[in-house]
Amino acid sequence: MFSFKKSLTIAAGVAGAFAFGASNANADTTNQNLPTDYIVKSGDTLNKLSSEFNTTVEKIASNNNISDVNMIVVGQHLSFAEKAATAQPAQQVVAPAAKVEAPVQQAVAAPAPVQQVSAPQATSSAALDALIARESGGNVNAANGQYFGIGQLSPQARAVFGGNSTDYNDQLNAMKSYISARYGTAENAWAHSQATGWY
Repeated sequence: MFSFKKSLTIAAGVAGAFAFGASNANADTTNQNLPTDYIVKSGDTLNKLSSEFNTTVEKIASNNNISDVNMIVVGQHLSFAEKAATAQPAQQVVAPAAKVEAPVQQAVAAPAPVQQVSAPQATSSAALDALIARESGGNVNAANGQYFGIGQLSPQARAVFGGNSTDYNDQLNAMKSYISARYGTAENAWAHSQATGWY
């Protein structure tokens, strides 16, 4: 709950991600059955995936334009087939989705102390208003598991875009930044929400 910022990624499993390493894989035997659209799950690391699919961390990173091999995102699409073996471009790295069913194991900074709630300001579009109404009803203290605030952003999204306080404008700006990075416009985010129930 995001394409021009390919380098924006959050750890999908910080605890295991730093133990990355290349596995011994033979390119002649691994390209044939490698998935071209794998969706990262909670607990996945490039090291774990390289072992599972008999490839290397470096090949996965190269094929998917990943600059930091310790940082992948739940919901991110990965291709394990080498670029030369497929005529398709590598999947783009996307920022974390605001609603992910599986819990993500990640150290998250404690939320900022509760501040005075400022009066809500008018948002820039009907689509953004509709998203806020659907996600939280405009309640800056709305919480659903790990999701928080008017935009119900995940801890990973809040670590990148902010919105950890109970200040409406802070949460609104974080939500707008998240939407801009993932969808481009609030209208696109709203269309996705209408189709899937989340953005």
